[in-house]
Amino acid sequence: MLLDELQHLLALRNGFYALEGAVHLLPAAPSGLTLSFWNASETWRFAYEELTDGYFFFAQDVFGNPFALHQTGVVLFDAETGATELVAPTVAGWAEAVISNDYWSGWSLAQAWQSQYGSLLQDHRLVPTQPFVLGGAFDMGNLKAVPAVEGMRFRGHLATQLRDLPNGAKIQLTIT
Repeated sequence: MLLDELQHLLALRNGFYALEGAVHLLPAAPSGLTLSFWNASETWRFAYEELTDGYFFFAQDVFGNPFALHQTGVVLFDAETGATELVAPTVAGWAEAVISNDYWSGWSLAQAWQSQYGSLLQDHRLVPTQPFVLGGAFDMGNLKAVPAVEGMRFRGHLATQLRDLPNGAKIQLTIT
């Protein structure tokens, strides 16, 4: 059912940016950052190991956190931790939530970024230089525009290293 809803949305508009580029719905085809490319293991999912199993990713917020279809509904996948949060039980509910609540899109920071630096390049997202999960601030001084795939690969390695640690644990990250 969720996949049918997504296909209906893509039939109306095959990929788009919304809310001043804060939300990117990936196109089904023909080229570039498409749904099949984005969901291929070798694109970025390998960096998360099994954390992405069972999810079909179809969109991103301004920080590159992907939205996914899952058996529970549409979820937001935290790129830094691999944790998920239910957005809505339906694709229509997801769209309504993203439009009505800045939390799901990051629209206010996208708007501020564009006022200062101009529009994000196609297929780029705002990634924190100090990861949010490691105390990085949700402000423009901690963000840089990077290709979405690059941002996901880096944060996938972060998520797999953090996944079994208790809150407040000392960490030593290994960059691969």
